Amino acid sequence: MNMRTVNNLLIGTAFLMLVGGVTYSCKDFLNVGPQGALDAGTLSTQAGVEGTLIAAYRALDWNNATGGGWGAAASNWVWGSVTSDDAHKGSYDGDQQPVADIELYKWGSSFADGYLNDKWRTVWEGVVRSNATLRLLKKVSGISPSDAASIRGEALFLRAHYHFEAWRMWGNIPYYTEDDADYNKPNNLGVDSVPKLIIRDLDTAFALLPADPRNSQAGRATKWKALAYKGRVQMYIGNYAGALTTLREVRDSNKFALETSFDHVWTGFHQFANGKETVLAYEASINDGEPNGNNSNYGERLNFPYVTPFCCGFHQPSQNLVNFYVVNDSGLPLAVTDTGWNRSSAATYDTNLTAGVTTAVPVDPRLDWTVGRDGVPFKDWGLHAPSFIRDRTYSGPYSAKKNVHEKRSGAQSGVGWNTFQLNSVHIHILRYADVLLLLAEAEVEAGTLDNARAIVNQIRARAGQTAEGCGAGSSDTVVTNRYPACVGHDEIALPMTHLANHDSLATPWAIYKIGQYTTPWANQAFARTAVLYERRLELAMEGQRFFDLRRRGSADSVLANYVTVEKNRLPWLAAASFLSRNHLYPIPQIQIELSHGALTQNTGW
Repeated sequence: MNMRTVNNLLIGTAFLMLVGGVTYSCKDFLNVGPQGALDAGTLSTQAGVEGTLIAAYRALDWNNATGGGWGAAASNWVWGSVTSDDAHKGSYDGDQQPVADIELYKWGSSFADGYLNDKWRTVWEGVVRSNATLRLLKKVSGISPSDAASIRGEALFLRAHYHFEAWRMWGNIPYYTEDDADYNKPNNLGVDSVPKLIIRDLDTAFALLPADPRNSQAGRATKWKALAYKGRVQMYIGNYAGALTTLREVRDSNKFALETSFDHVWTGFHQFANGKETVLAYEASINDGEPNGNNSNYGERLNFPYVTPFCCGFHQPSQNLVNFYVVNDSGLPLAVTDTGWNRSSAATYDTNLTAGVTTAVPVDPRLDWTVGRDGVPFKDWGLHAPSFIRDRTYSGPYSAKKNVHEKRSGAQSGVGWNTFQLNSVHIHILRYADVLLLLAEAEVEAGTLDNARAIVNQIRARAGQTAEGCGAGSSDTVVTNRYPACVGHDEIALPMTHLANHDSLATPWAIYKIGQYTTPWANQAFARTAVLYERRLELAMEGQRFFDLRRRGSADSVLANYVTVEKNRLPWLAAASFLSRNHLYPIPQIQIELSHGALTQNTGW
């Protein structure tokens, strides 16, 4: 839900404690009752229940305003991207040491433990707030049956999401309901039992929730969002037959659809926010009355190029990821057809796939919606250049791009520290392309390979609609001096038909190609590879990659191969070693101590 709405609800339900100007004498101030306190009396209204529910949504991005740090970002960039072959910590050696340890798989360090604790606090705060809503709802009368059902369904959906986030991080976790009185519950349910409880909550939410968002507020949970999330959980536990049924039902509901072009998925333009591709997103908000911009896309605040007016150069794409977007003459991923796609034999682009190189090396157009590369327009902020990177010898030459708003979108905050890094780009936690590709995986496991191929081709067809255009156009002489064809053109997104027509705007910084899988897939093994590779191309830098590798059982081999090659590009990666214990994150030590023996540490930590 839009955080502007959130703020209005919070103000209306006494979540902002306003303390009046009261003068106390020295002898009686200790006897004065609390002013503006929250209690059963102030919250026992529908507005109070709605306020607690909004607070549960707010925990989706547990940022500086609410007690968390970068490890609590809604995007999971630390836990899902930096720990994978998608991204490096970025910036320079010594900045945010915890993320450096996390990238090197040294998750037991005291530095990493602090970040892990931020994530732990985030998910359980979300659970606590969801359960608080459910408890309060039981006590409040006068709420219409339809509103009460939806409120309960939304809270259960959120409770399921927060438990899922905890489960896929730590595996062995407790499960809390609104009826629990003892918060020191042991984490001995077993890794396989927790997903069953998550699915139970999602099934109940599906039965309670309306088909469309309550009050027409797009960010709210619906029955179809609950069902899509259920399919996601089923895929994570390997229940492919169940997921096939679930995800086919979601697709056939026609409640979701792909955006018409990839540039509309991650964007600051308001007209594309909460499009039909959104299943669950953190609804970032700017200029809504919060004085420090903390309702914005705060969790990504570090992940902008290190160049004026931005900062701070974190979450930088790896060379491995960039090379993954190189395609063959048919526009299919070279990684699918050539085992040497990432070896040093490709020396011409082994350490920097620049605009000049890609006049000879064709690439998937999604590369330049995902990665900032030298000589390529960075949306409409001008050409990406060496100055965009803080320390290339440490983190490579590329910048994150999906989280950055377009300059002309109006998505930039007017308040807060370095307002250029605070925007209203919504953070997709689950989007329909992800759901479709999970369905394609389930189709592969069912042996219906043509169904899976059709889904992958659908994703690729959308990806082939637009490529990065001139962006700044005639307003930036750096762009037009290098690319004279950009004079008079300021298109951020360029239709790929320009390439087919070979006209003057045929993107001189790259040869973009994206083809279809036109022949039936030969076998299940190839189909698995094609689908999983498509997930990486589509969802790169979205905090999904590490979890995908782990759930499919390929993390050990893929990450070992990644480090073997990537350490030749960035030597400090030689210290990285992915071990069997890294299949699960360690539970923060402080939480084990606070649990008075209820929590048991994961194996190997």
